[in-house]
Amino acid sequence: MEDEIKISHHINNKIKMSVLPGHFVTSHSHISHYFDMTMLKIRQSDAKEVARTIAGQYSYSTIVDTIVCMDGCEVIGAFLADELKQNGIMSFNKHETIYVVTPEINSSNQIIFRDNTKPAITNKHVLLLLATATTGKTVSAALDCIHYYGGHVAGISALFSATKEVEGYEVHSIFSQVDVPEYETYAAHDCPLCKSGVKIDAMVNNFGYSII
Repeated sequence: MEDEIKISHHINNKIKMSVLPGHFVTSHSHISHYFDMTMLKIRQSDAKEVARTIAGQYSYSTIVDTIVCMDGCEVIGAFLADELKQNGIMSFNKHETIYVVTPEINSSNQIIFRDNTKPAITNKHVLLLLATATTGKTVSAALDCIHYYGGHVAGISALFSATKEVEGYEVHSIFSQVDVPEYETYAAHDCPLCKSGVKIDAMVNNFGYSII
């Protein structure tokens, strides 16, 4: 695993992402770079800047009743709700505010909402917020969940996305593959790094990485 690289957002230079080149394994694929979003997700000042930038990507005519946070993005989600309201984004909720919720991943790896949080999804305009959207599989699973509970997708935002669209929905992102042109993702059975004998550096998921 090589030394980390710091990449600044092309407009807001207060937002910086740490990138680790190497050979990493996720639950869906093998990837050439790991994007460390830790500080963007947990440091108040960083999370607020991220939320402000994401909010600016949505038209004032967008309706957002609920933000569904994946990958530990709850702090950003709370700031995002505030930024969207300040930008004049409408909400149809009774108390004229935006709900911020996190789904549960059950033992079968299904994304679900319990009965107490389902009202925040059913018949609501839902913005999906994730740390990364690489293969699109997590995004698709989350969209299926939102639709299953009767929600209407208002938008998709990710801190990093390697795809511009999933199931016909545009993916808004802070960073993209343009910022890391060397980034590659491979199916586990067809990984050229494995075929070349390059050892795996770490297992990664939305919580972080574990060096092997």
